[in-house]
Amino acid sequence: VQLVESGGGLVQPGESLGLSCTVSGSLSGFYAMGWYRQAPGKQRDLVAWITRVASANYTDSVKGRFTITINNDLDTVILQMNSLKPEDTAVYYCFLNLQVSSTLPDFWGQGTKVTVSS
Repeated sequence: VQLVESGGGLVQPGESLGLSCTVSGSLSGFYAMGWYRQAPGKQRDLVAWITRVASANYTDSVKGRFTITINNDLDTVILQMNSLKPEDTAVYYCFLNLQVSSTLPDFWGQGTKVTVSS
């Protein structure tokens, strides 16, 4: 199983950007997918995740600005990021958890860089 990410890039503060993550390979089921991010010199933090029944969750710093969705085939997750701020600059990593009991992601994407700067 691989998680293939797309999107990312350079935007100005206040602009929007979308990230996509698609599951490649055979997977019988999973509990949740989502995104972490890691800013330079900082730890990797959870940003948003969504369960296979489309229950979405967000860290406080992105609530009201970011929206995570999953498609009907349950193989692609989209993170729509609006009103971006310089502090959103980071490498964003898609992840997948197989079980609700997973304490760490079972699969990771390769990471995609988001830079918010004027």
